[in-house]
Amino acid sequence: MDNTSILSTRFYGGQKRVALRNCGIIDPENIDEYIAVDGYQALAKVLTQMTPQQVVDEITKSGLRGRGGGGFPTGRKWQFAMGGEPGTQKYVVCNADEGDPGAFMDRSVLEGDPHSVIEAMAIAGYAIGASEGYIYVRAEYPVAVKRLELAIKSAREYGFLGKNIFGSGFNFDIQLRLGAGAFVCGEETALLTSIEGKRGEPRPRPPYPAVKGLFGCPTIINNVETLACVAQIINKGADWFASMGTEKSKGTKVFALGGKITNTGLIEVPMGTTLREVIYDIGGGIPGGKQFKAAQTGGPSGGCIPKEHLDAPIDYENLSAIGCIMGSGGMIVMDEDNCMVDIAKFFLGFTVDESCGKCTPCRVGTKRMLEMLDKITSGNGEMEDLKRLEELANYVKSCSLCGLGQTAPNPVLSTLRFFRDEYIAHIVEKRCPAGVCKDLLRFTIDRDKCIGCGMCSKVCPSNAIYVTDYTAPGRRKPSYAIDPEKCIKCGACRDTCKFGAIEKK
Repeated sequence: MDNTSILSTRFYGGQKRVALRNCGIIDPENIDEYIAVDGYQALAKVLTQMTPQQVVDEITKSGLRGRGGGGFPTGRKWQFAMGGEPGTQKYVVCNADEGDPGAFMDRSVLEGDPHSVIEAMAIAGYAIGASEGYIYVRAEYPVAVKRLELAIKSAREYGFLGKNIFGSGFNFDIQLRLGAGAFVCGEETALLTSIEGKRGEPRPRPPYPAVKGLFGCPTIINNVETLACVAQIINKGADWFASMGTEKSKGTKVFALGGKITNTGLIEVPMGTTLREVIYDIGGGIPGGKQFKAAQTGGPSGGCIPKEHLDAPIDYENLSAIGCIMGSGGMIVMDEDNCMVDIAKFFLGFTVDESCGKCTPCRVGTKRMLEMLDKITSGNGEMEDLKRLEELANYVKSCSLCGLGQTAPNPVLSTLRFFRDEYIAHIVEKRCPAGVCKDLLRFTIDRDKCIGCGMCSKVCPSNAIYVTDYTAPGRRKPSYAIDPEKCIKCGACRDTCKFGAIEKK
């Protein structure tokens, strides 16, 4: 077995595919191939053999929870929307607005298995008594949009969407709505507002969408990955799905594994799999012999899991206990060369840009937090800033209107909790331990290692490197030095030096 085969075996060995079961297996543009792998069997079963309440009970019994980040029990959400007067207009909405940096789980399902989402939406529509559905998908996903359009057209032609599906008297159809890329529209009420043709801003809750949602009607909103599990639960039974995962977090979870890791890509593992298993058994460990430092889960809304929690099972409860969230499934691995203060600043900068501005805690609070982080990474921080930063982060978390503002402080709070020593080093020692924050960097040349070749001087864009009067013992040429006043800290000299004479401190 060659090295490629060994890596492939390690990568897939610990995985269990439910949501991704058909991706890469079937032609997503051919409905017949989906039907050949039991496609639309679940829809036929619920329409001909089950009552709406039985469908909801089966989903509830399975323990399926929202995979979009909230983790709310799917069956309970469907149950809330079942009530109301007969004939009440209801809607089923698929949230395919995947905005987390480095996340592409929903995109892969929509591109590789679009019919699984369509079938699940029809099942959900039958369960709650809805006749219309909307898929809200990012316009930046042109392949996914094309395949969804084709899949919806094919489903209508085969009678899986439209009037009197399977001769049951049940009517259900789906429309696409394209999102313009606003991160806040991943929040369910902002998404509904956007579908209605208004500016994507969140609404206060209650009332919740299950009571008053799209166009003021009862609405259920489920993430792509959540819906991709529904047909399998109906076909194989709730007990089959509940047999995977942990006591409170059932089934599997898809992660987009990226960052400082050997094997990148989408993985799907049972809930409760440890971070160590994901990073070292499936991900192949940290390249270049570097040490694992942290894993960011949940994207800009998530927190950083340090190495002391490598053996923590990945599920909703355990991640919440250490100040992190599951999120939609982005997992970015960081090594010793990452500065955690800079990481917090990066993610907070993203949420500042993406804030809709409707509520003051998010609009103003996140901006003030970012200013404090800028102050710390520029070498002007004070110890009192840490207290102020923590207080403000907790205020923004508790007072913001929607999930964007409520989770925006998570990267700051988790890094303060687990990597406070790095913040202190930036403030007290005016030093970035990872050598990332430019304002705190200092490049120096070890004169005894320098052979006097002058290559560093030739690549320096600011003419900061000059010849000294010192010649190291055993050398024929004088060594070089760096003028800190002229140095722009680009690192070109260090990258050029073949003798390890230039140090970054």
